[in-house]
Amino acid sequence: MSLEESKKLVLEKNLRHVAFIMDGNGRWAKKKGMPREYGHTVGAKTFKNVITYCYECGIECVTVYAFSTENWKRSEKEVSALMKLFSAYIDSAYEDLSKNNIRIYFIGDRARLPQALIKRMGELEEKTAAGKRILNIALNYGARDEILHAVNTLLQKGATSVDEETFSKALYTADSPDPDLVVRTAGEQRLSNFLLWQAAYSEFYYTDTLWPDMGKEQLDKAFAAFGGRVRRYGAVVE
Repeated sequence: MSLEESKKLVLEKNLRHVAFIMDGNGRWAKKKGMPREYGHTVGAKTFKNVITYCYECGIECVTVYAFSTENWKRSEKEVSALMKLFSAYIDSAYEDLSKNNIRIYFIGDRARLPQALIKRMGELEEKTAAGKRILNIALNYGARDEILHAVNTLLQKGATSVDEETFSKALYTADSPDPDLVVRTAGEQRLSNFLLWQAAYSEFYYTDTLWPDMGKEQLDKAFAAFGGRVRRYGAVVE
């Protein structure tokens, strides 16, 4: 599809929020005889290209699964390389975010992250607070952890019962619409503790493409697949 065709589909199908499970960096690097850390470096460049194209197509909100609560189980070398990548992105992101009218949120439990990184994350969130589009970067994020955090937050406020709207507002994604489309790369077909509450009625698109190879053609295929779905939300559509 052309960019104009993608824009038309996004508008007609009300595709507001796309979430990505960015999988396959390590496998991509291994195929090329390179260390896993190299795959993450290339994957970070792909991330920038992907979110830029999404916003060009008119999508209002993008969420990316950057680092899960389970990813601490990886080697110290790989975790250290990922933290350096996150830090480098934060240092260089403001110009692109402000140019594209994007507000950034880092969603997840910050307590385990390096203090210097936490400080810069907060500063970038403040500097982009006027943005109309949203970019959620899930960092030390787990959906079960998020749900427990929301429950405990509401209990601390004295809640004895809640409805769906109140609960949703206690989640890290309180300012975002629920994802319309969840895209997972590298052939895996599971949520892996990602947006369990928010993805209740999301459409899912799985591709064998490894994350570093994701480009406009693959994104257009995902958008076209979404365009062919009928979203019933439990109802019968004649």
